[in-house]
Amino acid sequence: MNYAIFRSKPIKSTNALAGIGAHDNREKEKYKSNPDIDLTRSHENIELVSCDKKYVEKFYEITAPYKEEWDERMKTERPERKRTFTKMVNDGKNVVADELILTASHNFFNDMSREDITKWGNKCMDFVYKDIGYNNNQIISAIIHMDETTPHLHVVAVPLIKRFDKRSNKERYTLSKKTYIHDKMHLSELQDKYHKRMVDNGYDLLRGESKFGREYIPVNELKKVTRWLNKDLNTRHEKLDNAILQLEDNMKSNKELFLDKEYVKIKKETFESIKDVINETKNVMEVQPKLESAFKKVDGFTSSYKSLQMTTNKLNKEVESLKDDNEKLQKENNSLKDIISNLLQKIKEFFRKILIHGNDYSKDETESNVIDLYLDDSFDQRDVYQISIGTTKEDNLFDIADIPDYYKEYNKNQKDNYYTYDQEDKNKDEDFEL
Repeated sequence: MNYAIFRSKPIKSTNALAGIGAHDNREKEKYKSNPDIDLTRSHENIELVSCDKKYVEKFYEITAPYKEEWDERMKTERPERKRTFTKMVNDGKNVVADELILTASHNFFNDMSREDITKWGNKCMDFVYKDIGYNNNQIISAIIHMDETTPHLHVVAVPLIKRFDKRSNKERYTLSKKTYIHDKMHLSELQDKYHKRMVDNGYDLLRGESKFGREYIPVNELKKVTRWLNKDLNTRHEKLDNAILQLEDNMKSNKELFLDKEYVKIKKETFESIKDVINETKNVMEVQPKLESAFKKVDGFTSSYKSLQMTTNKLNKEVESLKDDNEKLQKENNSLKDIISNLLQKIKEFFRKILIHGNDYSKDETESNVIDLYLDDSFDQRDVYQISIGTTKEDNLFDIADIPDYYKEYNKNQKDNYYTYDQEDKNKDEDFEL
């Protein structure tokens, strides 16, 4: 029984990406003493998507439009806030690249030719493209390592996407692995799809996954295996019975046995029947341990299921209790939201008064605080608009928040008419849409 295996590992920096490249291309000196890698066979590794440069160089080639966009944004950024593209990529929370590892149990590759393994690898790439959603332009490299104990496919992909940014009201590039693999539950669903794709392409593989060091096989798969083993055992018993009957018939016709001190002479047909009986007996004995193992696993699942039912009943009671607690927390949360909303409103009014009546130093500090709160998502475009409209910091704050210039027009003819939040301002805010 062989299992389809698919894993995903995040690569969080360009330095880590360089290390993956050195590993995939066998550039590290230490491999000479690594028993799991036979460097004399590294020339047998199969490149499905080749990379003719360092992985980091390829990364920058793929992300070139992102870098161009970032550099353009930095031209208008305050000096103390400017960052290079490389620093932004490595300091951020986003994953630089996604390493996908696809393989199967070791015995699956027994007797497979290089062409067969290449064909399997291409089916794996269909999964990467069609089920996960990466495209060829995002792939740094895809290589099957043939120089280790079990052949396996390494795919390194850059999760570069372009999506709408609410703060700037436009589409911008970013790196987002979660676009392709959302969470652990989605990863499990993808493992299901990988198994199905392999089976649909004619590969005899089970859906197995590693969790806390134990191998999990779905009950329906175990039942399928058990049914197959039972059928196989019955077939082998039938062949053994036929071989024994054939031997009995041959023995009847072999009435004359020629004996001497060292030899017994029998007919060739009788001898062949004896060999058939021996072979079929071996075949029956071979399948019985597998069947017993499958039965034990099914029994284990039955016991686990009974235990799970008891645990589920207990958990249901706890869930009801948690629902009550959740309702109380929801009420408290709504109350806190109102308090926070009112507090933010007061802060905005306070900032606006400083931008109108404060000295240059206090205005600069307030402007810096507004920018920080906007970049941290505490303020949105509407907040920045309400705070800065009609003040001396209007132009810069409008640029930071990407607020269209035509929102300045209504205040064009009100020179020196600076005000806080009166009814006119509130009515204007109601019409504000970005």
